[in-house]
Amino acid sequence: MNEGNPEGEWSLREGRLSLSGDWTLAHHACLHARLVSLPAQEVRALDGSKLNRLDTAGAGLLWQRLGKTLASLTRNATGLNDGQRALLLAVAGSMSGREPAPLVEAHWSDSLARLGEYMHSGWQQGRRLLGFAGLTLSTGLVLVFRPGQWRLTALVAQMQQCGLNAVPIVALLTFLVGAVVAFLGATVLASFGATIYTVDLVAYSFMREFGVLLTAILLAGRTASAFTAQLGAMKVNQELDALRAQGLDPIALLVLPRLLALLLTLPLLTFIAIISGLLGGALVGLLSLDISLAHYLAIVQEVPVRHLLVGLGKAPLFAMLIALIGCLEGFKVAGSAQSVGEHTTSSVVQSIFVVILLDAIAALFLMEMGW
Repeated sequence: MNEGNPEGEWSLREGRLSLSGDWTLAHHACLHARLVSLPAQEVRALDGSKLNRLDTAGAGLLWQRLGKTLASLTRNATGLNDGQRALLLAVAGSMSGREPAPLVEAHWSDSLARLGEYMHSGWQQGRRLLGFAGLTLSTGLVLVFRPGQWRLTALVAQMQQCGLNAVPIVALLTFLVGAVVAFLGATVLASFGATIYTVDLVAYSFMREFGVLLTAILLAGRTASAFTAQLGAMKVNQELDALRAQGLDPIALLVLPRLLALLLTLPLLTFIAIISGLLGGALVGLLSLDISLAHYLAIVQEVPVRHLLVGLGKAPLFAMLIALIGCLEGFKVAGSAQSVGEHTTSSVVQSIFVVILLDAIAALFLMEMGW
């Protein structure tokens, strides 16, 4: 094995292309850049005597540069072992009906182009989400005046799955975070002899931010992924097409119960999260700071109630976004199990990103407004 030159290299002398080093996926980017300058039309023979390792990534790059001549060059090549020769012939055979895409040298502007593509993709996704929100809202307004079409059973079932089943994990997580915040606050404030203000730190942080933010992030990972997987599986099994064939609206039947369930349960879960966080802080205050429970509650009662309302007021907005993103990604599944997994991951990432972004914007806005 060539230890001094693990990355793949090539040289061309008198029409003979000599390969050396490792032509594997680990060095794909370097190999891609080096192959751009290879004059493929001058290659008349192939030498693999210095070639260490070869996988399908390296073989694919060779086919992409040499095209249809790779098969004939491989048959007459020298220095290749049986496995490398068989792999090159297999790649050349499987790609025989296609035209290789030209290798393009990377430029600094490629990163700028990718950034533009990401921004354009984000803009398109935002437009689709707004359109889906409008469609769901219009469907909901129509159903308000048709009580016979309300899906109360589906709504209760979704409330149980989204809300009731999530209570233990939300309560436990926020209790632990409340204890951690109290520990950190007490450690810092002890330097100033102001450990009593640890109670205010825990109360303000959970009422305004941590209660709703931690709950929304938990539901973004738990509920949005479940919505996407459920609707995506129904689309793969053509159940959505069957509903439309029967004259049933999937928005009214599937999306609205999930959206309403999350709108009703997320504020309640946020309130439970706030109480659990305060209990975590109370436990630390009782055990480490010698703050009695009565004293702790007295300090918490002095916190203005508007901070609690600010936290609870963000819950319906987060609930609507999480539900819409989860359902929209489920409808975008393209008929395969792999697509279900990709869109499930996408829904979780989008939901968490949107929740944190909006919470940051809301925090800055409310701070500037003095609320």
